Amino acid sequence: MKFISLESPSPTDCFKIIDTGIRKRALIILLACCQATYEGRARSRLGFGERMILIKPDGSFLIHQDRKLDPVNWQPPKSRSKVSMKNGVVFLESVRRIPQEHLKVELKEVHLVSYYQCQDAQELEVCGHEKDMGELIWKHPELIEKGFRPTVREYSTSKGFIDILGKDSKGQLMILELKSRKAGTNAVKQLKRYLNDFKDDKKEVRGILVAPSITEDALELLEENNLEFKSLEPPNELKNEKKITLDLF
Repeated sequence: MKFISLESPSPTDCFKIIDTGIRKRALIILLACCQATYEGRARSRLGFGERMILIKPDGSFLIHQDRKLDPVNWQPPKSRSKVSMKNGVVFLESVRRIPQEHLKVELKEVHLVSYYQCQDAQELEVCGHEKDMGELIWKHPELIEKGFRPTVREYSTSKGFIDILGKDSKGQLMILELKSRKAGTNAVKQLKRYLNDFKDDKKEVRGILVAPSITEDALELLEENNLEFKSLEPPNELKNEKKITLDLF
């Protein structure tokens, strides 16, 4: 059976479902009134309360309260979980060998117990960062302007790494500073520091701040320093890149 769920189970039924779930390396979910004790790098005790318990196939063991993002008690992957029953009470244990850690949970009342043999081999893909903007510009340099030719990414200077270095249609050097969110004066100052590393260059160097939007004071600072701004949204597509409409004018 790939999935089973039971509301208000008896201790015996609860024990059987959890035991089967552990043996099948399934995802186990419990809503229960429980208490927990921990011994390892420290010691802790959590009194009885209504909580959600997750036991994952990789050995992770988590106890969540009805507040905050993080679990109140947890054991990492590769921990070993087991279930037992004594005098009609179900106990859960999670043991980690190195370092030695032991989490024990007493289930006073179980409202829901379930296990699910899920299949999920995917890794989280995140888009919308400066890195994604850089890849987009590298593939479609005309997003910056017609004739732009990117030559180097993450170019090292004494003031840090330039996101993209390239040349315009006239061969003039261009420095691009990328921001995935609204750019402020700090981004302009950062771009200006990069240009100072090229002050001995015989040809004029163009500095362009690329971001979805810019604050008014940052735009004023750009104009004061003869720098440029290009509005560009970070890509919201992942691996399967869809057709991009280029706004060249």
